[in-house]
Amino acid sequence: MVSTWITRQWQGTTLWHALLIPLSWVFGLAAALRRRLYRRGMLRTLKLPVPVIVIGNINAGGTGKTPLVAWLAQELAARGWHPGVISRGYGGSTHIPQQVGIHSDAAHVGDEPVLLAKLLKCPVWVGRDRHAAGRALLLAHPQVNVLISDDGLQHYRLARDMEIAVVDGARGFGNGRLLPVGPLREPVARLDAVDAIVVNQPETAQLNLPALLPVYSMHMEGTSFVNLADPSRSVSAAELAGQEIHAVAGIGHPQRFFDQIAGLGISAQCHIFPDHHVYRAADLAYPGQILMTSKDAVKCSAFAHQNMWALPVQASIQPDLIGLVLTKLGKRHG
Repeated sequence: MVSTWITRQWQGTTLWHALLIPLSWVFGLAAALRRRLYRRGMLRTLKLPVPVIVIGNINAGGTGKTPLVAWLAQELAARGWHPGVISRGYGGSTHIPQQVGIHSDAAHVGDEPVLLAKLLKCPVWVGRDRHAAGRALLLAHPQVNVLISDDGLQHYRLARDMEIAVVDGARGFGNGRLLPVGPLREPVARLDAVDAIVVNQPETAQLNLPALLPVYSMHMEGTSFVNLADPSRSVSAAELAGQEIHAVAGIGHPQRFFDQIAGLGISAQCHIFPDHHVYRAADLAYPGQILMTSKDAVKCSAFAHQNMWALPVQASIQPDLIGLVLTKLGKRHG
């Protein structure tokens, strides 16, 4: 796949990168200028009446933001807060603010928002303009007193009270260069301005992170597979032993999923699809059992079959992080 090849190229520096370096300079100058214009008030930043926590990254591709969003929403709800989630809805076609439900079409609102709507008991809204999405959410759900933005670190139009950056420990910052030469949307120095960093798979990380910032570890936990056609059915990895297994992934970092099921002792033929891929039944016409992520599963419900299984995962995060978040929220209300 082209996306997989590009990701591999971003991990190093070769001769062909030299041809793209001028484009990388232009990208970096544009990103820096845009942020400076917002910081100096020359471009307008819009504030919402409740605290906003942005969970994002400086890398292109998946780092594990969505599981962290789900974890944070659940932790806040358990402590008496009433969270809401806003998202751009990447992979979806909608342009205006819209509420996402468990039966929403992922092709319209995006796969990650549908997954969050299934996981959480709080409102989830999408919109290209996150401030407009947040405003619409608060109008429809006035009990919400804190908003979590799934991605949006670079969406400076939306004022925020806290920024949490997620870093993939396995891939780090690649070759450390900006798009298109490398994987970075902004320089690594941008992390100096966030409130906390969460490292996904920290045991694989070789990162040079800001020394004065709090850094938290995150792992994805999941051991049982849920049937797409009958969600009341689940199987363990041991129950799949000896069968023909195909694993599919249309996510930002598919190798993470393949490594996860391999860690469960499952040997599978792996099939990579583009991030946010819109699946058709013909894409999954494999014999044997088919394993996929929960993010992929929300796009396969229309043709779910008894041989299709999703691996739900939960983020396991150092508990100190929720304490930092509550402190930030307390300052906003204080």
